[in-house]
Amino acid sequence: MIIGQIKDGIVLDHITAGRSMEIYNILGLDKLDCTVAMIQNADSEKMGKKDIIKVGQVIDLDFAVLGYIDPGITVNIIENGKLVKREHLTLPERVVDIIHCNNPRCITSTEQELRHEFRLVDREKKRYRCIYCESEAPLHLK
Repeated sequence: MIIGQIKDGIVLDHITAGRSMEIYNILGLDKLDCTVAMIQNADSEKMGKKDIIKVGQVIDLDFAVLGYIDPGITVNIIENGKLVKREHLTLPERVVDIIHCNNPRCITSTEQELRHEFRLVDREKKRYRCIYCESEAPLHLK
């Protein structure tokens, strides 16, 4: 299968196989007025199988969200048919309003205007803790 080259846009590469639809929904790509191509289970020498998302315009992406969902993603920015920027994502040190604290005694449960902020405490085990109450975030990463 051949998917055409894009002139201006973003290519999200090295997505863990099967996670592209989740990323598509979280980023709200269905609301864009441009071409969006999703390739699932593409062959990859490095990963075996991978997903790829191509977006036909340059949009503002929250790299923290992408890094939290799938830290192996590569973000490629294409302008005039040429790669102008490549970003290899990793787990972010902090995530804000991506995870919500489940501790009913946490201040975020009563103070609605407070942001839900978590810090990375164990990169290897992919664990985050609430900055207010130290509760561990619910495990989301695979």
